[in-house]
Amino acid sequence: MKIAVISDIHGNIEALEEAFSNIQNRNLDTIVCLGDLVGYGPYPNEVVEFIKKNNILSILGNYDAAVLEEKFNYIRDNEVNKFCMPWAAKEVNKENKTYLKSLPRQIIIEFNNMKIRFVHGSTRAINEYLIENSRQSEEVMENLQEDILVCGHTHIPFRKDYGSRILLNDGSIGKPKIGRPNGTYLIIDLKSDHIKTEIIEFTYDYKKTIEAMQKKGIHQACINNIETGIE
Repeated sequence: MKIAVISDIHGNIEALEEAFSNIQNRNLDTIVCLGDLVGYGPYPNEVVEFIKKNNILSILGNYDAAVLEEKFNYIRDNEVNKFCMPWAAKEVNKENKTYLKSLPRQIIIEFNNMKIRFVHGSTRAINEYLIENSRQSEEVMENLQEDILVCGHTHIPFRKDYGSRILLNDGSIGKPKIGRPNGTYLIIDLKSDHIKTEIIEFTYDYKKTIEAMQKKGIHQACINNIETGIE
C-alpha cells in the first residue's frame, strides 16, 4: 500500500494542483491530507473545493479551527495572523466552513497488522509542534500506541525512528519553511517486511501565487514567505 501525505496548503491552489498532478503520476493508492487548508494564501475556497472534488481524505488543521472560531486559540496572536485569520474567516464561504467543521482531528489506518495515526500537530494537541529530536516528540512517541505517527504543522519534513516506531512529517504544500519556494509531501510505502518513506520536493509557479496575493492585499510577510521559503 502506498500513501501520499499532504498538508499545510494554506490557500495556495497553484501548489496544490501541482502536487496533485505529481502524485497522480506516481500510481499511489490514496492521499491523506493533514489539514490547514486555509489561512495566509489567496485561494482558501478553491483549495477546500479541490479537496472535496477529489475526495481526498482530510483532517482539521489548527488554522482551519482558528478560522472557524474566529479566535486565536489555535494560532499565534501576531501581526500576520491578526490580518490573515479575519481575512480568511470572511473569505471562506458558508458551504466550505460546513465542510471544515465536519473534519475529524485524526485518522487511523490499519494495513498488514500495522497502524498509522495521522494528526495535524500531535496526538496531544492540534497546534503542538513536533520538531525533529525535540523533547515533545520523544514524549509523544513514548506513549504512541500505533506503529507510525504522521504529522504536519511545522512545515519542515523529516523522518525519525524511535525503536520500532516511526515519526514522520510531510512538510508543507503551500507555505514552505525549507528555505526554498518549493512544496513538499510524503510518500509512505507499506511493504510486507518493511516501511519505505520518501519526501518529495516539487516546484510550481509561485510567482503566480504572489501576484494573486498582491492583488488581494495579503500581508507582505506572507508574500515574502512564498517567495523565499523562510518565515
